[in-house]
Amino acid sequence: MQASSPDAPQSQRTVLLEGVDLGSLLGHRDRLVGDLERTHPGVSFHVRDQVLTMRGPVALVRAAEQAVGEILKLARGSGAVSANDVGEIARMVREGNGPTAAQTLSAPIVTVRGHAVRPQTRGQRAYVNAIDENTIVFGLGPAGTGKTYLAMAKAVQALQRREVAKIILTRPAVEAGERLGYLPGTLEDKIDPYLRPLFDAIGSLMDIEVVPKLLASGTIEVAPLAYMRGRTLNEAFVVLDEAQNTTPEQMKMFLTRLGYGSKMVVTGDLTQVDLPAASSGLRVVSQILEGVEDVHFEHLGVDDIVRHSLVGRIVDAYTAYDERRATARASQQSDKQSNTQGESR
Repeated sequence: MQASSPDAPQSQRTVLLEGVDLGSLLGHRDRLVGDLERTHPGVSFHVRDQVLTMRGPVALVRAAEQAVGEILKLARGSGAVSANDVGEIARMVREGNGPTAAQTLSAPIVTVRGHAVRPQTRGQRAYVNAIDENTIVFGLGPAGTGKTYLAMAKAVQALQRREVAKIILTRPAVEAGERLGYLPGTLEDKIDPYLRPLFDAIGSLMDIEVVPKLLASGTIEVAPLAYMRGRTLNEAFVVLDEAQNTTPEQMKMFLTRLGYGSKMVVTGDLTQVDLPAASSGLRVVSQILEGVEDVHFEHLGVDDIVRHSLVGRIVDAYTAYDERRATARASQQSDKQSNTQGESR
């Protein structure tokens, strides 16, 4: 964050908010003004009619003016600007990437019921580009980074463009630290709780009345990972979710299902492994396939989280906690070795 002294030269700049729907841009109770003041400390913002006025130290106002310019470009292109967009544009301006901020964030993947689904951070854009450029992509990162949602949006886009004949969504049926016991009903009833997040996501990416027809025809298939064994998946966009809960054997089985004209995206968070004892296939595969042509590993981070801002702070807190535990274990191990060596003498 750029700092300034109280005696720094002051500046005032105005920007005409034209070519956009002012109500949509500003949001409820001028939400945009609050977002700008939060992301540009030291600068005050005021809107009257269609004029946005910025006051503060010269350098900070100059950066704010550039950010507002990119926000207007984004609003004209996509019709909506979120709080995450404002924060990401401010960050890109600080890092010297301001002139490309709107272009980086604007291109939609799909549009559903008037809502454009698009990457909202630079990391998410790199992830989406990697999916375009590679046959198999691994999206790794914490909760809220859009790993699965963006992969599924790309799958819908590929289906709409007729680049593939079907979408296959799968995940391992592993309980998240709980024992649910024997569930009643048919096999489909038993596995539905594990697959429900995938159904929900696909329902938010396509028209609601179309999804049941595509599911019934097999154009979209949602199935547990075990159902992939023995198959060859041709002309399909395949998304494996929660891949941190695969065993190395399951991961190998899944990847070798790849057929002609198909694309695979594997998503997971290695900090949330629910396997009882076995090592994670996602962790192992990153050591095996790193550097293999047409296979790409994209690592998303805290800066790519687009949920509530508190999620990022929670992830940071857990990461720091895990690092402290690892340091403590290493120190205890070192002390034990020192004691053992001392006794042997």
